[in-house]
Amino acid sequence: MTDERSNKGRRPAAFTIENEPAGASAAPRTPASFDTRIEMTADADDPFLATTVTEDDLLLEEARPRARRFSFAKLAFGALGVLISLAVGLWVDALIRDLFTRSDWLGWVAIAAACLTVVGLIAIIAREIAGLFRLNAVQSLKQEAQDARLGTSAKPARGVMNHLVNLLATKAETAVGRRRLAETEGEIIDGPHLLDLTEQELLAPLDRQARRLILNASKRVSVVTAVSPRALVDLGYVIFESVRLVRAMADLYGGRPGSLGLLRLFRDVIAHLAVTGSIAVGDSLVQQVVGHGVASKLSARLGEGVINGLMTARIGIAAMDLCRPMPFHAVKRPGVGDFLSDLAPGFSRPVRSSQATENG
Repeated sequence: MTDERSNKGRRPAAFTIENEPAGASAAPRTPASFDTRIEMTADADDPFLATTVTEDDLLLEEARPRARRFSFAKLAFGALGVLISLAVGLWVDALIRDLFTRSDWLGWVAIAAACLTVVGLIAIIAREIAGLFRLNAVQSLKQEAQDARLGTSAKPARGVMNHLVNLLATKAETAVGRRRLAETEGEIIDGPHLLDLTEQELLAPLDRQARRLILNASKRVSVVTAVSPRALVDLGYVIFESVRLVRAMADLYGGRPGSLGLLRLFRDVIAHLAVTGSIAVGDSLVQQVVGHGVASKLSARLGEGVINGLMTARIGIAAMDLCRPMPFHAVKRPGVGDFLSDLAPGFSRPVRSSQATENG
């Protein structure tokens, strides 16, 4: 009771904080203003969004053929080829003369073999030149379609339609579309709408076939590279499937190339992917594919197979851009995201980070 009474009677006292000298009074604080502006961090610089795959990561810039320029290397190799041809010709001439000195029938056999060789070389050269002309015709038709879309007259668009019908006349998938376009011969349709109709009727069936080619090649690459024991086997099979996919894509759209044309087309595809930085899939996509869905449940090796399949899909889309005789306008251009759900089941389609920010 005594303690309670003494506590109630005690007066308030002041205590010194942080070793302040007794009797010192704090100086009055001058009023200050604070900057209340909020600076938003860009999505690209935000470390918490660095592992999020957006639609932009799955888009691939449209591939375009490389410009053909004069090169001293081509001049040097051409001159070297002429010298080698002359050397081979002199060797064959000397061989035939020696055979005639031994026996006449040996000389005539050598002449017949030389003639057959020349005929075969001429046929090979003619086939390669024809393949290059077909590829150039496809690119010229694509440029004509772009120019006709900018014009106001329907005559250029009608010419593009006729050229495309002739180019794809041997394709069974375009039979219905060619018949429907023939029915519009006497109708009045403006140029852009006629080009859209041509693209939908003639190229849409081929686009579906091209998607199947890309998907099947990507699945084969995913399976083979997932079970192969060596990285060298992976690389060899990816190159094999990519070359075969590029050839099949060119043949599908009517620009069947020869060996030289295929080499040039494949070089354009690889050059486009290397320039745009799309030859390899980003680390964020690797983490999400391997970290989610079936890939994480089975093995990391399966995740690597999925990534190789996506890379093959990118190559197929670039080849589709180069081989298609008309640019995408009325038909949606495919992207890597269209094949992602088939290669990696359980992986949800990503959304744009800006949309996520707005919804969040």
